[in-house]
Amino acid sequence: MSGHSKWATTKHKKAALDAKRGKLFARLIKNIEVAARTGGGDPDGNPTLYDAIQKAKKNSVPQDNIERARKRGAGEEAGGADWQTINYEGYGPNGVAVLIECLTDNRNRAASEVRTALTRNGGSLADPGSVAYLFNRKGVVLMPKNDLSEDDVLMAVLDAGAEEVNDLGDSFEIVSEATDLVAVRKALQDSGFDYESAEASFLPSVSVPLDVDGAKKVFKLIDALEDCDDVQNVYANFDVPDDVLAEV
Repeated sequence: MSGHSKWATTKHKKAALDAKRGKLFARLIKNIEVAARTGGGDPDGNPTLYDAIQKAKKNSVPQDNIERARKRGAGEEAGGADWQTINYEGYGPNGVAVLIECLTDNRNRAASEVRTALTRNGGSLADPGSVAYLFNRKGVVLMPKNDLSEDDVLMAVLDAGAEEVNDLGDSFEIVSEATDLVAVRKALQDSGFDYESAEASFLPSVSVPLDVDGAKKVFKLIDALEDCDDVQNVYANFDVPDDVLAEV
């Protein structure tokens, strides 16, 4: 799983810098709008909104855009879309299981885009429930190392419900139950530790190891899925060893 996490972290860093920046901004804004609609427009009373705003800020989304999205979601400003969350399940090359999280205002378009991206890149859509059981909903906090040790971090978050701290190279990944995410994030803040993102995520319970060829095919599929406007997140149960990751 750590190989998958390391890949995801590297990819997110790249995504913030490359030509997909506009698409990344759109996703982050959508998250803010939906969080405000679901739990209210006050970040102090809505942890999901708080974390969505923090993530947008970390990725340099302009404050004006963040505030407008918050207001649209909270109903303080007109123009919010009727976003619906839909999950699709599928298989990629090498039998890798793929879970695709969409936020869309058009279910038919989302289904069509996801199906096309899968079939063009060696994947296929799966029946509901056939893939989801391979993933667990978890709270995931990413934080830069900043000269901290794994023990430093673990001591800060253990009582808050953290289950494990993974070393991803230049950052730590803290995993907890999704329901303990806010407590873990607050424990880090109380200890004066900076963090990059805190969000509920799907982590694989079983991983498929990939060689260079398999990794290239799976990454190509995930890129195609992430290029779909309605796709918010793509989760897959692969593991890529460091030497393979370096070669890809």
